[in-house]
Amino acid sequence: MIYPKFIKKGDNVGICALSAGVGKKLDDYLNSLEILKKEGFNIIETKSVRNNSERSTNALDRAKELDELVLNKDVDMILLAAGGDSQLETVPYINYENIKDNPKWILGYSDPTNLLLPVTTMLDIATIYGFNGGSFNDNYDLDQINNLNIIKGNLVKQENFDYYIDFLDTINEIENKKEVLWKGNDLNVSGRIIGGCLDVLDKLVGNKYNHINDFIERYKDDGIIWYFDIFAYSPYETYLTLLQFKNAGYFKYTKAILIGRVAIPNNEDSKLIVDYNEAYKLAFENIPYIYDLDIGHSKPRMTIINGAIAHIKYKEHKGSIEFELK
Repeated sequence: MIYPKFIKKGDNVGICALSAGVGKKLDDYLNSLEILKKEGFNIIETKSVRNNSERSTNALDRAKELDELVLNKDVDMILLAAGGDSQLETVPYINYENIKDNPKWILGYSDPTNLLLPVTTMLDIATIYGFNGGSFNDNYDLDQINNLNIIKGNLVKQENFDYYIDFLDTINEIENKKEVLWKGNDLNVSGRIIGGCLDVLDKLVGNKYNHINDFIERYKDDGIIWYFDIFAYSPYETYLTLLQFKNAGYFKYTKAILIGRVAIPNNEDSKLIVDYNEAYKLAFENIPYIYDLDIGHSKPRMTIINGAIAHIKYKEHKGSIEFELK
């Protein structure tokens, strides 16, 4: 596994928009830039980032803007501007050879799974799941502090947070805090971690840029730990997707599975699968799992290093994640 150089004060963070532009949430994005600058980072931004559209620009140009940052020797880390629904369009146009020859940390979450997963599974370059360009805020919440520590190379132990805010409440700027309660099997396990947004990962099944099966064979001696960030799938859609993964061989050598809180729960098909836990239980069978973790769209969220060794501990609704780079 290749681990890019961590960034430090004075380094340049390159930002591109492989999915949506940040125009509709420009204030959040500008606030994030101020936080990054306050940390001592300089910003290099590609031209389509601030467009107010679900596609920041056409797929080919989005891929070219990523390539600009990959080839720019002055860019030390690449940050994806936003999530969305269109990044899959860019996958065939991305120059993976240039990424292989110029490994840099790539950070994003949600739709950026379309880039992070191929880079880690195909190129064997670690990537970071957790924050997009507009995700940082001036409150300096603990999840943000953890993320900033990790991208600087300080691999802090991340413990479950005390409270969280539902994704929809965050969108509507409602601060309704709820108690964090992880659930599932007691765990004390280590393994090579991989995953991302479930609603994106399923679109990559059968995609020639998806090398998950090669990845898990390569690291079978470490054992695999999966993590899933579910955005809006219902319990039955979740079950079918996880079943598809199992039938594709994804859960071979899996030691444990981590599932974040569902961002937008949808129980319309509850006659088939009662709830999300039933979906997990049926799909995973004998694989231990924990769910409702601080992973994904609701805040606060943990930072995950795809491709690293993850040490997971969980008992009685509380848990922690630590990473080891080897």
